[in-house]
Amino acid sequence: MDEEELLLARIIAGIEGGGGGDDESHYHELVADLKSLLDTDDDEILDRFYVSLSSTASSFLRCFSAAMDSPVESGRLAISASEAYLSLLLSTNCPVFTFFSPVAFLSLLGSIRRYLKPRRREDSGGAAVASSQGNKKKRGRGGGSRKNAKNLGREDGDETEEGGFDAKLVFRVLERLGSVLGFVHLDRFPDSLKSLVQTVSEIPLLALEHSGVLSYDKLMETCGRILGGVLSSDHGDVSLTAAEISKSLTPLLLMGKHQARSFALGFVSRKIMGLAKDNSELKKVVCNLPKFLVHKAPEKAEPRGFAVEAILEIVKAMEVEDQSEFVEFVMKMGQGKSNLRILAVDLIPLLMSSLGNPFGSISSEDGVEDSWGLGCLNALVQRCSDSSALIRARALSNLAQVVGFLTGDERSRSILKQALGFTGGETSEGKGRITDLLKKRCVDEKAATRRAALLLVTKLTSLLGGCFDVSILKTMGTSCSDPLISIRKAAISALSEAFRICIDEVVTTEWLHSVPRMVMDNETSIQEECENVFHELVLERISRAGNSLSQGSASLPDNWSSSSKDIDRDIEALFPEGVLVLLRELCNSEVSPWVKKICVSLGKKKQLKPRVALALQSIIKESESLWLNRSMPINKWTAPAGAWFLLSEVSVFLPKSVEWEFLHHHWQLLDKNDLQEGTDGQGDEEGVECNSSTWAGDRVFLLQTISNVSLQLPPDPAADLADNLLKKIEKFNLHSAEVDAHVKALKTLCVKKARIPEESDMLVKKWVEQVLSKASKVTEKYIEGISSNNLSFATPAMLGSRRSKKLDSVSKKLSKAITAVYTIGSCVIIYPSADTTKIVPLLHTVITSGNSDSKLKNKLPQANACLKQKAPPLYSQSWLTMAKICLADGKLAKRYIPLFAQELEKSDCAALRNNLVVAMTDFCVHYTAMIECYIPKITKRLRDPCEVVRRQTFILLSRLLQRDYVKWRGVLFLRFLLSLVDESEKIRRLADFLFGNILKVKAPLLAYNSFVEAIYVLNDCHAHNGHNNSDAKQSRTKDQAFSIRGNDERARSKRMQIYVTLLKQMAPEHLLATFAKLCAEVLAAASDGMLNIEDVTGQSVLQDAFQILACKEIRLSVSRGSSSETVEMEEEGGDSNGAAAKGRAITQAVRKGLIQNTIPIFIELKRLLESKNSPLTGSLMDCLRVLLKDYKNEIEEMLVADKQLQKELVYDMQKHEAAKARSMANQGVGCGTSHRSREPEQPTTEAEREENVRDSGLESRVVSAAADAMAAKAARSVLREVNGGAATPPLSAMSVPKLRSSLGGGKQSGRPSADVLESLRRRPTFMSDDDN
Repeated sequence: MDEEELLLARIIAGIEGGGGGDDESHYHELVADLKSLLDTDDDEILDRFYVSLSSTASSFLRCFSAAMDSPVESGRLAISASEAYLSLLLSTNCPVFTFFSPVAFLSLLGSIRRYLKPRRREDSGGAAVASSQGNKKKRGRGGGSRKNAKNLGREDGDETEEGGFDAKLVFRVLERLGSVLGFVHLDRFPDSLKSLVQTVSEIPLLALEHSGVLSYDKLMETCGRILGGVLSSDHGDVSLTAAEISKSLTPLLLMGKHQARSFALGFVSRKIMGLAKDNSELKKVVCNLPKFLVHKAPEKAEPRGFAVEAILEIVKAMEVEDQSEFVEFVMKMGQGKSNLRILAVDLIPLLMSSLGNPFGSISSEDGVEDSWGLGCLNALVQRCSDSSALIRARALSNLAQVVGFLTGDERSRSILKQALGFTGGETSEGKGRITDLLKKRCVDEKAATRRAALLLVTKLTSLLGGCFDVSILKTMGTSCSDPLISIRKAAISALSEAFRICIDEVVTTEWLHSVPRMVMDNETSIQEECENVFHELVLERISRAGNSLSQGSASLPDNWSSSSKDIDRDIEALFPEGVLVLLRELCNSEVSPWVKKICVSLGKKKQLKPRVALALQSIIKESESLWLNRSMPINKWTAPAGAWFLLSEVSVFLPKSVEWEFLHHHWQLLDKNDLQEGTDGQGDEEGVECNSSTWAGDRVFLLQTISNVSLQLPPDPAADLADNLLKKIEKFNLHSAEVDAHVKALKTLCVKKARIPEESDMLVKKWVEQVLSKASKVTEKYIEGISSNNLSFATPAMLGSRRSKKLDSVSKKLSKAITAVYTIGSCVIIYPSADTTKIVPLLHTVITSGNSDSKLKNKLPQANACLKQKAPPLYSQSWLTMAKICLADGKLAKRYIPLFAQELEKSDCAALRNNLVVAMTDFCVHYTAMIECYIPKITKRLRDPCEVVRRQTFILLSRLLQRDYVKWRGVLFLRFLLSLVDESEKIRRLADFLFGNILKVKAPLLAYNSFVEAIYVLNDCHAHNGHNNSDAKQSRTKDQAFSIRGNDERARSKRMQIYVTLLKQMAPEHLLATFAKLCAEVLAAASDGMLNIEDVTGQSVLQDAFQILACKEIRLSVSRGSSSETVEMEEEGGDSNGAAAKGRAITQAVRKGLIQNTIPIFIELKRLLESKNSPLTGSLMDCLRVLLKDYKNEIEEMLVADKQLQKELVYDMQKHEAAKARSMANQGVGCGTSHRSREPEQPTTEAEREENVRDSGLESRVVSAAADAMAAKAARSVLREVNGGAATPPLSAMSVPKLRSSLGGGKQSGRPSADVLESLRRRPTFMSDDDN
């Protein structure tokens, strides 16, 4: 009892002592003593304590508030004081209203926040050291309560983490706080209630660092009880309290996925929503919470997504009518600011998928039309054309998401088709409301938008069954060549999805012309995707068709007819899934090269299955069987187009899957057709035409297939086939394509027949020499016949059949000679070591027969007959065969390559030029050093009059450049530039792909290094001192073909298109350097006199430079605002901070270069042009105006010491704008006058003519006044921008020189006199037109 009395006396003394000043140990002792006192069970002592404390209640509250505000020991003293204070309020018979104070309550809440505040590890260590040092200092002050202070708040063996955090202490404080709120009502203390709500709402965030020590779930439960407790009328208006709680929980609702966010969502959606059902005011608060979150949502993509999820969870817990109200609010958001529009775009798909039944009830048509889902869909479609690239992309992606989940329901599908403008039937053909939208968005300037549009197309494919508008299919095909990898992948996916669903011929054709070519893409993943979809959509589809045929042929109608249309229709009905169309397009010349590469790649990976070869054989057999069932002549039958081609490609890797009996049967059949071609060519069957070219193509592919499976053939049939092939070759009556196939197949069969490699070489050598001998005799005989006919006298024309027979005989001899020459080349290719000593002179005779050199004719008597004129096909074929022989003989190539180059330059036959280009590029691969000096002559074919030759040259040279056989140096790059503006669209597309995809990766500096030179070359300008050497003069005439001379609009637009393409390939730093190079090497050269601006080409160069400096492509990448790029980087998840830093560095560099170089050069050049009265002054002023607008701050900074020069520039710009406006107005007046002159009524009297004169004078004055007003307005706008937004001061307010002419007169209406203006115009600084 004496100890309790002593404890009570010490507490009273401590309170009356005023808190001990700055000595924190006093608070330790006071808190410890109070807790000890409250732990006693003696009610009498507590009553005496309350009575004693009542007189000093204010001192007690002040003292404990100070203790709860104490920051020592990381807030442990404060939290312990809070526990003691709450224990006091909860003790028996405690006068609560005496000891409760709003100030103390706020201090209590503050102590909780400080104790939970995140602590750094080094701070914890430092605090421990400081605490130990403090204890050492306090050790001499008596230890009456040191033991109690040491154990403050750590009773009962509490465990604490490193740094002194006590989880159990926190729970005790919170639990007692909740108990106190049960009888202490805060309705009279609104600030305390607000602080309580904010503190408890912050606890989940503050406790994140301590989640490893305390039980987070228990903490959330405790906070929920406290917040739920204050949602009572005892604590004031429930709706106001709920609003404050919702506002305080907003940071938790908007944070990422965490328990704290789950706690906040659960409290709002369950606790507050539950109370709102019976409280209309509280219901309003709940309905406004999602709207409040909309305005608080962050702008970055990921945090914005969390905000959208939180809003959706709250809306889902609302009642139906409240949900409808929020949906209307979201649709209005779609018309608001950009941050609201993108939130609306993100919310709409989630609302439509989560709220259910977006299209209203089934029975009410009006309900469907007025349903909220259609409104959301319309809002989403509108945002697909938003001005912001990010919103456009998000709207398209979310619309694709909506289409995806609504497609599963049949009713939703029909309503969705109507909403999107599709009729819902097969007659729609994919033409709907969003067709035009997709056309624009698939070629949008922003990559994210293009990718989203392709995703939408993919989703719409299943909705429409793949029936798209042809223009959309073409757009998807074009997107397969997009510069960005992600766009190419999306385009392949979209087009493949359409082809997977729809077997329409248009879809099949577009897919085959767009996707297989991607096997040559630089990106490995795209190559693999291309192979996979080809295997799935082509090979597997053909396999399924073959399997269906093998299981049982389709039943044929009884009432059939023998017309070709009926047969074609039955054949198409026999093969499902559009297989015939697919096979026919596979052998298209633009598709077959890519099909070959894909089959080779799949075969090497062992992904080709035997069922593909078996299916192709079944298709050919069934086609033949159907033909025979119709009693049609077998010699008129042809296999489905493309079947033999695909079988020849897959049989390389599937030789065991092809039956020899099948091949032998069809070889005999096609060979028989060949023999009967001459006799039955006219054909008597109805509607059936003999197609010899189809048979020839089928024989070629059949021979390739036989070559591929030759190792599996029996020996005797292989020998018989070899003899047959040799006999056909020696007849020299085959088509050129058949010759190669026969020769290759014969070589393969010889390898099969031989037991050892040496024997096979002997066999090949034997028959090759035999064929060459016979071919040379045929050629020599024809040449001799032509020469003898040339020397004989002309005879009268024979009449009737004798003449026709002789002409036919001559034609057959020529055809045989051509085939013989071609066969020589084919044999040399497969056996390069063949003896050609007798053949080369013959070919030399032919290819030099058109040479006018008399010495050559004396050496070669047989060359008197000009075979170039008498037998052009033989002449061209001889060049091709000689090229093949040169590929096998390097010494011969060294002698004849100059002849090839000469013929390439002089030949007037497009086919021969095309073959010579192929030959020269082959020489470049085999004899790179020898051919290098002839590269300029090859590049001249880029300007060939024949489109095929130009395209072939472009493709072959591009391949050589990619393989580094040819280097991008000299005139090569500059000559390639003309392909960007070629007349052929195909060549332009190839050039765009070369410069935009290949060169951008392989030679990124090429465009930058050659840009200025390209300007001079394209204008054919030699007026520059640096371009005025002797070599340039000699090549001037030659280079005119690779220039676009002229100042007309067409020539300038072509050159500008080339410049823009090159600028797009440059990095921002290279654009900056190009800007500086243009100023130094063009503008400065003109002002220094190095560039002759009186020359027409020099003027063109200077005008091009002005246009380039003013174009957006050279300025956008280095502009200050890179918002669009930042938006796309955010959407891609990129690092926008790095891009912003790079943009700032580039901006600084632009400012420095602009100040040091650009403006002084412009000023000097302007004076020079004005002195010469050059028409380029207008172009200079237009360019300068653009620079003034874009870099107004830099201009002001540069001219800070010369304001007069700044005014002069603006004044001259005003004159230029006035002249432009006056010219435009005069043109308008001229148009009106000419229009009136065409009217039938003309003035006849003198009065009428005078009236017209007065009218014309009035019109001219009106036009002049309007032009002056327009010019003044333009100049004021520029000056206002230059001066940072300040309006232009009147001339009277400026410090003008006091000229003598202005002293005599006074002010006239606040404006200077005309003499003053005239004197200013006469100043030499302006170099105005008056001085000229």
